[in-house]
Amino acid sequence: MRLSRLPYIPAHCHLSRLKPLSPRVYPCTMSTTTAANPSYADTLLLPKTTFPLRADAVNREHAFRDRCTTDLYHWQLENNPKDLFVLHDGPPYANGGLHIGHAINKILKDITNRYKVLQGHRVHYVPGWDCHGLPIELKALEELKNIDGSQLTPTEIRKMARARALSEVEKQKQGFISWGVMGDWDNAYKTLDKDFEVRQLKVFKKMVNKGYIYRQHKPVYWSPSSKTALAEAELEYKDDHLSRSIYVKFSVVQLAPALANLLPKEVSASSVHALVWTTTPWTIPANKAVAVNPDMVYLLVKSADGSHLVVAKDRLQALREELGIETAVELTQLAEVAGSDLLGTTYAHPLTDEILPFIAGAYVTAESGTGLVHTAPGHGMEDYEACRSLGIKPFSPVDDTGHFTAEAGADLAGKFTFTDGNALVIDKLTERGRLVRERKYKHKYPYDWRTKKPVMLRATAQWFANVEELQKKAVESLKAVRMVPESSFRRIEQFTLSRKEWCISRQRAWGVPIPVLYDTETGEPLLTDSSVQHIIAVIERMGGTDAWWEVKDDAVFVADEYKTKGKTYRRGYDTMDVWFDSGSSWTLVKDKIAERSDDGRPAADLYLEGSDQHRGWFQSSLLTSVAVTGKPPYSILITHGFVLDEHGRKMSKSIGNVVEPKLITHGGKDLKQQPAYGADVLRLWVAASEYTRDVTIGKTVMAHVSESMRKIRTTARFMLSNIDGFSEERMVNYADLKEVSSLQNRNMAAFPRRPLIA
Repeated sequence: MRLSRLPYIPAHCHLSRLKPLSPRVYPCTMSTTTAANPSYADTLLLPKTTFPLRADAVNREHAFRDRCTTDLYHWQLENNPKDLFVLHDGPPYANGGLHIGHAINKILKDITNRYKVLQGHRVHYVPGWDCHGLPIELKALEELKNIDGSQLTPTEIRKMARARALSEVEKQKQGFISWGVMGDWDNAYKTLDKDFEVRQLKVFKKMVNKGYIYRQHKPVYWSPSSKTALAEAELEYKDDHLSRSIYVKFSVVQLAPALANLLPKEVSASSVHALVWTTTPWTIPANKAVAVNPDMVYLLVKSADGSHLVVAKDRLQALREELGIETAVELTQLAEVAGSDLLGTTYAHPLTDEILPFIAGAYVTAESGTGLVHTAPGHGMEDYEACRSLGIKPFSPVDDTGHFTAEAGADLAGKFTFTDGNALVIDKLTERGRLVRERKYKHKYPYDWRTKKPVMLRATAQWFANVEELQKKAVESLKAVRMVPESSFRRIEQFTLSRKEWCISRQRAWGVPIPVLYDTETGEPLLTDSSVQHIIAVIERMGGTDAWWEVKDDAVFVADEYKTKGKTYRRGYDTMDVWFDSGSSWTLVKDKIAERSDDGRPAADLYLEGSDQHRGWFQSSLLTSVAVTGKPPYSILITHGFVLDEHGRKMSKSIGNVVEPKLITHGGKDLKQQPAYGADVLRLWVAASEYTRDVTIGKTVMAHVSESMRKIRTTARFMLSNIDGFSEERMVNYADLKEVSSLQNRNMAAFPRRPLIA
């Protein structure tokens, strides 16, 4: 069946909805027909419009951008009648250009805000930026030419880092605005602003008062490449890290009574060794104990060289295959001993011959290794906890750059632990006859997420937030939060419960200082409510945290009550983890919006970020808010997925599959290969995506989205052309419509709509 080519007259142009101009002339006619000059063109609707088929977005979008963003934002705050809706912006890091992940995040937020505006709500959306931290500091130092950055003062470094951050903020801001994102751009927050830093320090003070902040000398993740401690959220794990793993003999000096009684007469105590396995030979100089599981069963086995080795019974077969150990049958029964009966045994350190003990370690398993664990409390958390109860202090002969100190021995001093230092330790063990076997071992290992280089566990004095005290309160509070998707609850719950503490101190210059003083004689920290309050007042009076480094006299930061006790104090120069910075941003809402200051509700209605923030900003905001206010900072938590290429692969510069948003909006050098689609096509891609999962993007995807946009414009153009010259005065009241027209409108009104967030 062939359809007529005459244009369809839409409902709003239907005769039943238009008041007649005369008995014979209707608004859809183009001219008047007379008997003398008959013309049937009058019976046709000939569409007419100036609306272009092609958007020419790059050249035209800027003309109406302000009206659709800044002007609209201020208008809706003044005119919309409903309650305030607060979407608190998670601050992107002020370092580097905008990527496609920024686009999906900011545009999803904008879609949500505009939907709320259409509902009649007043929307509060203040964009922000995370401006402190190591990456910005390093980028600033990279700009130096023929100058050694290590020779700069902290004040000079901070000045350069501040300039770098502010420059990046401005670039990113213009990019966000070009995507049509509506917000209070003139009052955007930055974590380097004085008022933000003061609020952050006040959050810290309240956590001090509640006993959540403490200092301890214990192993933390340490990045030799960054020369600072790292939090768990600042790590990324590589599954293909290659280590030199070794089996080492630790010579027994004195047998525990139970083991001595089982020893055959022909076996001398001097031939007995504890066999251990480690993937970090460089930690052997820091060894302080051998851990055994009291509930496991151990054997004394005879090796090919005539020595006798203590190993876990459940590891015997695996060790036979790995090392070729052969055990005589008659010795198996005679030398079986409970792990608890090994306690009391001592051994000689394989490098220094220091006499050290066997200790109990419930974490020791028979899943790998030998069932006996080389224990270095200065380089492992489980090692540290096992030794702490016995009064064994952590020992870490490694400096900030990952090189051995003189405490490791003269021949090891100055060597890098991961390379030549590691090799020399293995050589020394071989020379002393302690090495049983070495092999390459591929396994999962933590890396610095910024420098992409391996990290270590290293005992240093750091400041911590006691997350263990907050865990249950935080997770319980999440039950009142609406999660989209619902699976987000389980994910953030697991991350929160698995975290026992939060290392909040960093050894860098560019950040908010931890407001603590140290006794110049004893080194004891002074961290009290009155001391911190005085420091905050000085920083506020002097214009910001730069004063902590610029003021020469330490006494300026000492409260009067501590000046009369005959003691002097010096400043500490550790800075706060940037997650503490951004994790304090909820105070902006509480402090600046009167409606949310004391009404009992969470600071924000909505937080909306990527799934990586379950262990990042979502969690740090939750912990600080629960610590200070007792409740979460958000009522609704929306999580979106990552952006992958059209083949479902993670984007990588090495693969060459990175899609930059600017190439989508403005096109590439070859516009045929990389067309300039404009911001609306980019926004339509976001709007059409199933955002709660990972989404894909690429040339083919964007071509389809562009085609969808063309169809939308074609439809809009056709509709506009059909109402050319139409005025509102000619509309008919709904009650006066003919039945067929009112039925059309009712059907249209019933069309289902699913908002992003209600």
